[in-house]
Amino acid sequence: MYSESALKLYALKKMGIIKSNAAFWRDHDRILQTADFDLRPYARELEENGINLLCASDEDFPHIGLSLRASEKPYIFAYRGDISLLKEIDRNVAVVGVLNPSEKVISRERKVVRRLAQKGFVIVSGLARGCDTVAHRECLACGGRTVAILPTTLSGVYPKENAALAEQIVESGGLVITEYVTEPNTRQGAIGRFIARDGLQAMFVNRIILIASYLKGEGDSGSRHAMEKAKAYGRERFVMYREEDNDDPQFGLNRQVLQDGGAVLTAKTLEVFSM
Repeated sequence: MYSESALKLYALKKMGIIKSNAAFWRDHDRILQTADFDLRPYARELEENGINLLCASDEDFPHIGLSLRASEKPYIFAYRGDISLLKEIDRNVAVVGVLNPSEKVISRERKVVRRLAQKGFVIVSGLARGCDTVAHRECLACGGRTVAILPTTLSGVYPKENAALAEQIVESGGLVITEYVTEPNTRQGAIGRFIARDGLQAMFVNRIILIASYLKGEGDSGSRHAMEKAKAYGRERFVMYREEDNDDPQFGLNRQVLQDGGAVLTAKTLEVFSM
């Protein structure tokens, strides 16, 4: 499923003519009026791989409702699954956390996700190792729906071991989505895509939950990027935290977010989450 405009943008990205979000938004009218060229090879490619497209000029393109810099404002998505899940952000809750959670952290995260899924919330995460994987799997185990936002192409799921999980998400009525249709040219470009993915997790939700993560310089940084964007976007920020976590380095970012206006996630706050 795609419009002619989306297919044209897909082709222009594949050809390297549109090099960035900022480049598109600087000159989008002219780009959309680009001289005609043969789109059939690109249409066959999409159909053979079961890929759908949606672009900013399409009526169904998710409404972001934020004032964004051109560099971070998406204009095309490649996806598989139910794109309507990005429309009702009141129903969406992002769940982020470390790549190497302890068993204690995993056990507590599962309880949080299970309760959210049972209440009908859609779990949004990044399909990364660790807390992301736990969030997606637990949501599916409860019969819920989940959205995986990728920093890669649909065919290049990272980590590779989560390719089967991506398929399960789609088959269970969820959504796997990405801004990217080509591979990055540089290592720095690849890193930038991970950071952009972290921001997208905060873009399409009203609430974000930090399960556990390290302070800057002490461990992985994806959760920090997501929480920073959530604050910038005015999203409600919650952290999983107990007194027993005071000296645990995996909760260093949690403590920092609490000091910066975030709220502790408790059984009571979970119960009053509403759509």
